Amino acid sequence: MTASTSLDLPISGMTCASCAGRVERALAKVPGVRSASVNLAREQARIEAEATPLASLIAAVQGAGYAVPSHSLELAIDGMTCASCVGRVERALAKVPGVGAVTVNLASERAHLQLLGAVPTAALLQAVTGAGYQAQVLDEAIPPQDAAEQRLRRERWTVMLALLLAAPLMLPMLADWFGGHWMLPTWVQFALATPVQFVLGARFYTSAYKAVRAGTGNMDLLVALGTSAAYGMSLYLWWRAPAAAMPHLYFEAAAVVIALVLLGKYLESRAKRQTASAIRALEALRPERAWRVRDGVEEEVAIAALQLGDWVAVKPGERFPIDGEVLEGQSHADEALISGESLPVAKQPGAQVTAGAINGEGRLLVRTTALGGETVLARIIRLVEDAQAAKAPIQKLVDRVSAVFVPVVIAIALLTLCAWLLLGAGLETALLNAVAVLVIACPCALGLATPTAIMAGTGAAAKHGILIKDAEALEIAHRVGVVAFDKTGTLTSGSPRVVHLAAAQGDERELLRLAGALQRGSEHPLAKAVLDACHERELTPPAVTDSQALPGRGIAGSLDGRRLALGNRRLLEDHGLHAGALAAQASAWEAEGRTLSWLLEQSPQARVLGLLAFGDSLKPGAAAAIAALDARNIHSHLISGDNRGSAAAVGQALGIRNVHAEVLPADKAASVVALKQHAVVAMVGDGINDAPALAAADVGIAMGGGTDVAMQAAGITLMRGDPRLVPAALEISRRTYAKIQQNLFWAFVYNLIGLPLAAFGLLNPMLAGAAMAFSSVCVVSNALLLKRWKPQLEEIAQ
Repeated sequence: MTASTSLDLPISGMTCASCAGRVERALAKVPGVRSASVNLAREQARIEAEATPLASLIAAVQGAGYAVPSHSLELAIDGMTCASCVGRVERALAKVPGVGAVTVNLASERAHLQLLGAVPTAALLQAVTGAGYQAQVLDEAIPPQDAAEQRLRRERWTVMLALLLAAPLMLPMLADWFGGHWMLPTWVQFALATPVQFVLGARFYTSAYKAVRAGTGNMDLLVALGTSAAYGMSLYLWWRAPAAAMPHLYFEAAAVVIALVLLGKYLESRAKRQTASAIRALEALRPERAWRVRDGVEEEVAIAALQLGDWVAVKPGERFPIDGEVLEGQSHADEALISGESLPVAKQPGAQVTAGAINGEGRLLVRTTALGGETVLARIIRLVEDAQAAKAPIQKLVDRVSAVFVPVVIAIALLTLCAWLLLGAGLETALLNAVAVLVIACPCALGLATPTAIMAGTGAAAKHGILIKDAEALEIAHRVGVVAFDKTGTLTSGSPRVVHLAAAQGDERELLRLAGALQRGSEHPLAKAVLDACHERELTPPAVTDSQALPGRGIAGSLDGRRLALGNRRLLEDHGLHAGALAAQASAWEAEGRTLSWLLEQSPQARVLGLLAFGDSLKPGAAAAIAALDARNIHSHLISGDNRGSAAAVGQALGIRNVHAEVLPADKAASVVALKQHAVVAMVGDGINDAPALAAADVGIAMGGGTDVAMQAAGITLMRGDPRLVPAALEISRRTYAKIQQNLFWAFVYNLIGLPLAAFGLLNPMLAGAAMAFSSVCVVSNALLLKRWKPQLEEIAQ
């Protein structure tokens, strides 16, 4: 916030006048706050403050036990050319009251904002305009791919014309190289250079003027200053020299530098467009129309006309327009671009289908379960967009450098000019070396180094079913030294079945019937196994009353005046019961790696009714995944709520030496925190009970097919339940971070070497312009090498 600012801050969680008073007192204690008034009805606080950071106000509200709700907005930014432009736009938007956080991405030319309350869009657009750029709300802007194509076409024609006009100006220089002495007439040089300088190069003057008006500088200012100096010097020499003894002029230096910079910007734009190809490929999967079926009649309608529950016919070869459940038909679906699964997936009644997948050989009738922004495809696109819009922690160093880069370069150029003059060199030599300093400097490469690598890396990962939620997870993942796995649904198939029954009174059918009654309506994998076993034995479980989940233990309910419970061994301990005659059987089954559930009668008499043993097969790629992590010197841990025998059997089969069994859901996070004391930890899970541990880990990895809660808590989501994607996710993180380091290294080294060479007179302006133009192209091209990456699942399997 700026000095003497009034801000309306939304507050959620208040229920009464005492809540409002508590928030007011908390805000009043923040240094710089003059007054704070909370309106309970509007759930809003009006704050008068002087130079108080917004983060301090939010922290005060949260410390009082309430929350400050926010919503996101994306702006399309036009006119940015380098890292200093990014910093200027971010600072301008951050000054708008109500902007909680802002991240600007040079590569995608977007600003991602977190807004607190109702922030006028006009104020945001005006802030960008005041900083010297143009902005549109992304939903109102021309579709990004269309805008990019139009801009590329304009840039292509501009570059071609600039090169055509500048090429003749280079002929005398080529003649000098071959020992000849020839020069174009002065008026021809002027006629060729002037339109390049002031018409085709007008963008540099416009951008430079806006930067100066905003009190800062950018790459365009450097180009405008450098080429204007060369052009102006040429005019001066032309004016004062006699026609018969015309000296060498520098029109070619100005025109050729502008032509080369324009060429570099065009190549850079083309390369940047390729970094966003993953998003475009995903967006292209969305069909625009669908065949809706009503009363047995098919009609073609726009996707927007569909509603939840509508029946949709999908013909062979068509893409699924919605997420849904198959009602009729048999077919296969190609989900390669969504989950990375290379083989078609069989679809039959009851199967789930995903928007964007391609239907195979059969006609399917599908009931709509998700539309538009709620489909899996839309959520994938949002995740990838958010990751590409985010700013990696390493970018903070670049931001600090770019904030002072242009002023420092201008100072070096002035120092170069003065130094050469003091050393006795002529004005021409001094000015040319100063121009070379201005032209060689390249903040563009610095600004593009990180975002282009992140866009290319997250895009390549998404193509193979690895969704990286944010840039921070991408940057941290390459340092992971410990991977903690949940067992069920992560390393095992998650589809257990009842393999053994043991009833205390010998009636196994009654034991299974009572267990099925307790599990009716439950979505737990063990519940499904019990109900499947009832179905196989043609048993119909009755309904229980007063059903109650027992966290970390099981489930309880009432049936025919009896209180029953089904769960793990902790149920026995809670009731002070002993396994009795079933103890030996339980030990034997645990040694086989079985998961056990005990059926108890809590009332009228506490006793053990029987025991169920479940078997769950290992996922095909689980052992290969653990071996791949071991090969990378990454230690694997198994954290499971199952009994020690079952967990140990899985650990032994997979080669996991560190097994933590019988861990309550609430304690999984504590186990992860303990591991973090010694290494960077990744947690891999798929269920709601894994969400706290996923959030507690340095990097959370949610397995495909898991719950939305797990995916929300995780930094990385694997669209397929293939454990081999875990080492693959860490590998793409390592490669992406390496590209970021390489790009930043070359961007810094380029300037550290190029600036002194130019200052000492070892580079002429044209060579400096060419080097500056292609430095950005090299950075983006290096990042694009990540597009070739694909997980080596076959090698991992071996």
